[in-house]
Amino acid sequence: MKQTIDQLPLNKEIADVLQQLGVKDKNPAYSTGLSWGGQEGGTTRSIHSPADGNLIATVHMATPEHYDKVVEAAQEAFKVWRKVPAPKRGEVVRQIGNKLREHKEALGKLVSYEMGKILQEGLGEVQEMIDICDFAVGLSRQLHGFTMHSERPEHRMYEQYHPLGVVGVISAFNFPVAVWSWNTMLAAVCGDVVIWKPSEKTPLTAIACQHIIRDALAENEIPEGVFNLIIGDAEIGSLMSHDKRVALISATGSTRMGKKVGEAVGARLGKSLLELGGNNAIILTENADLEMALNAIVFGAVGTCGQRCTSTRRLIVHESRYEQVKERLLKIYPNLPIGHPLDSTTLVGPLIDKDAVSAFNNALEKVQQEGGTLLTGGDVLSGEGYETGTYVKPAIVEAENHYEMVQEETFAPILYLIKYSGEVESAIEIQNGVRQGLSSAIFSTNLLETETFLGHWGSDCGIANVNIGTSGAEIGGAFGGEKETGGGRESGSDAWKVYMRRQTNTINYGRELPLAQGIQFKVMD
Repeated sequence: MKQTIDQLPLNKEIADVLQQLGVKDKNPAYSTGLSWGGQEGGTTRSIHSPADGNLIATVHMATPEHYDKVVEAAQEAFKVWRKVPAPKRGEVVRQIGNKLREHKEALGKLVSYEMGKILQEGLGEVQEMIDICDFAVGLSRQLHGFTMHSERPEHRMYEQYHPLGVVGVISAFNFPVAVWSWNTMLAAVCGDVVIWKPSEKTPLTAIACQHIIRDALAENEIPEGVFNLIIGDAEIGSLMSHDKRVALISATGSTRMGKKVGEAVGARLGKSLLELGGNNAIILTENADLEMALNAIVFGAVGTCGQRCTSTRRLIVHESRYEQVKERLLKIYPNLPIGHPLDSTTLVGPLIDKDAVSAFNNALEKVQQEGGTLLTGGDVLSGEGYETGTYVKPAIVEAENHYEMVQEETFAPILYLIKYSGEVESAIEIQNGVRQGLSSAIFSTNLLETETFLGHWGSDCGIANVNIGTSGAEIGGAFGGEKETGGGRESGSDAWKVYMRRQTNTINYGRELPLAQGIQFKVMD
């Protein structure tokens, strides 16, 4: 009797990876750092690889009772962790970074196999975690405030930053571990404790991370509740968002999800950091270096199978270069190696699941109904190696920016090819003419064009690049976007400030009590 795809045994390579990373056949619903719980009650979820459909492992899904246990542990841990000197907190993060270095290859393979991104991207995601640990270590000695001159004599004024409390991190499937590290390592050196709810589609990489950092926590006698993990569905995310005990919610996902989180957190006057949808464009002017641009365009459009928030969705090309660009892309796209993400020759892996495939198909159908022309791709692959039904051929569609589907973010490899005429301002207007504002790029060797793009009348996105693509950000810069992207900032620069509460202090070291603004007020006996 022939086995179905989800009955096939895992290959030895993946089985070894799971063993090395501590991922079991059945995994608990939560961890408070050193210990695990949640095997009782609740439901279980089976996690299959989008690469070959094989069952990787199952996880217990947390209940509200499990959630309360984790929050209570976090609250108690905060009382201790906030008193640890920041450089000492940084030392723990340094050791976590070293643990990630030791397990980079294994964790990168699991990221690739569970999520579907190619191995190079999986390894790159783990490297991003290592890099943010290094950044956070340096930051732990630079949590600086500011000193101001007081208008009152013999007074000193300054600002300082204090730990915020319990930070909730809700991450998405497309970057199953990196976004957690962006938030957690910065929050940790700031003195906060973290509760991480990963996507229910990719919880195994999160479980692996918790196992990886456990030794560093134990060796430094870090109390339970500083680094927490909870596996759950939207109910757990909703509990976090509404919970007054959680000072900050950092949520990555769709704009629709972000609006719900923002509404819930805002209603209780909490803090939220939202990293939401992108509808990113590359502008190719008549002065673009096409050879440089092509690799950026294709990686931006098909990398992670179009499932990055910074994926290139729109290519806005000057009419003088339009046919040349179209011709080159139509030669490249049919030859893209599509296949198993752990195959070193693969450049395009699968979509995360069949719901994503349906969204891909629906978007292509609707944009053609609006007048778009499908130039290449759009097929769902079948046959040997493609039995999961999650592999698709990346598509290129000639379109206009005002089309409803072009205005939407479809998390799939669809590139809309848009022509512009006139000066660069016309292209910038097209680029900015969407509700999202995450990443943007221009390819041009003309200084006047690039500086216009970077000016305050230019790109309205949180990220604006010149002669590089929209996808792939370094951890040293603050990451985030404007408009319906949410306005949050993570990772580098001064993004650390969101994880702290700001306090202004005034000290009177004289023997008089002058009031500000020269107010005279004196009480008499």
